[in-house]
Amino acid sequence: MFVTGRLSLAIAAGVIPVVLLSSAGVPAWWSMGAWLLLCLLLVGLDVLLAADPRSVHITRSTPSRVRLGEPTAADVVVQNLGRRHLHGHVRDAWQPTAGAQTARAVLDLPAGERRRVQTGLIPRRRGELESAFVAVRARGPLGLAGRQAEHAVRGSIRVLPPFTSRRHLPSRLARLRELDGNTSVQVRGQGTEFDSLREYVRGDDVRSIDWRATARAGTTMLRTWRPERDRHVVIVIDTGRTAAARVGDGTRLDAAFEAALLLGALATRAGDHVHLLLVDRVVRARVTGVDGAGLLPAMSDAMATVHPRLIDTDWGAAFAAVRTVTTRPSLLVVLTAQDAPESARSFLGALPESSRATTMLVGSVTDLDITALARNRDSRDEIYLAAAAERTLRDAADVADAVRRAGGEPIAADPEDLPPRIADRYLDLKAAGRL
Repeated sequence: MFVTGRLSLAIAAGVIPVVLLSSAGVPAWWSMGAWLLLCLLLVGLDVLLAADPRSVHITRSTPSRVRLGEPTAADVVVQNLGRRHLHGHVRDAWQPTAGAQTARAVLDLPAGERRRVQTGLIPRRRGELESAFVAVRARGPLGLAGRQAEHAVRGSIRVLPPFTSRRHLPSRLARLRELDGNTSVQVRGQGTEFDSLREYVRGDDVRSIDWRATARAGTTMLRTWRPERDRHVVIVIDTGRTAAARVGDGTRLDAAFEAALLLGALATRAGDHVHLLLVDRVVRARVTGVDGAGLLPAMSDAMATVHPRLIDTDWGAAFAAVRTVTTRPSLLVVLTAQDAPESARSFLGALPESSRATTMLVGSVTDLDITALARNRDSRDEIYLAAAAERTLRDAADVADAVRRAGGEPIAADPEDLPPRIADRYLDLKAAGRL
């Protein structure tokens, strides 16, 4: 059972008869006790006359997936199987990070009828958000008390990464169509596919002349080339302790997810095979063998429940997992945060073997606040902070140089710029015939 605020008001109202009876010579303790007993009797009567909240049947209707920060709604259908009219409230017990807009909804349910109760949600965290039960309160006719019951009807919503970097996709797709559409690449480069024949124009590469076609046509014919399809793009995301650092409004892992989603969407439109690995000491999630329209949903699903772990990443095992995905990756993109030579030793030690016979990009999220600290030197405290910031920037530059010497290509940018920069580098490699 439960009691309402009306019971407190009813007890407080008993002060008036107690004062009146006391002035008439009746002992105060007797009149107060009588009033409390009357209130208890009214509470008991109210509970007995209230509808039974256990005699309702509850069904759910919730979306299975939603992007982080996007509004959605969870519906609960309550059917009254009892004989009494049910007046009260219903509460869908979503966890706080689901962002429920209303805590309780008013319920006015006649016997034998059903009502749909909608709860607006704005998720504030990735992963599986749950509602373990639905609580129903049936208020008595006096409004002093009532009955309450919890129905174990579990509901869950998987909250996916927001993919805010999708705004960069249309411009990159337009550039991709220029590379692999009506305007094929007119130069010959390593790793390109034959596209078509056309007449030779002065200034063309003579190595692309097709002599057999020239003999048949009676004029000099040239082969044109286009970026290859059916290549393999492997994206490795570091989910270790460095991914937990806050950068801007999110973590480094969130920025890595945005870059991976944008690159995956672009590469699958280019006809390449995309593989995704989320690793620290073990592989936390894997997406492979999925192409076309199903790639982005699969990647988002894999990312949804993965959060940074406060452990060091085993890079030997990570690159070994890459070899199990495909034996011939054309492009390996590693999204991590290697900004100190001491902590990057295991990563740099594993790079040379992994960078053979492939193109490797190492994407890192930088913090703009560090750059700002390095510029402010107006006071003694700011000078010390600037020195520390300069040391951090120098360490990051040393790691970037080590990545270059190991055969990789470092790309460092803030969370907003990293996804489009990696996508642009992918298109540059396509245009140059290296992918």
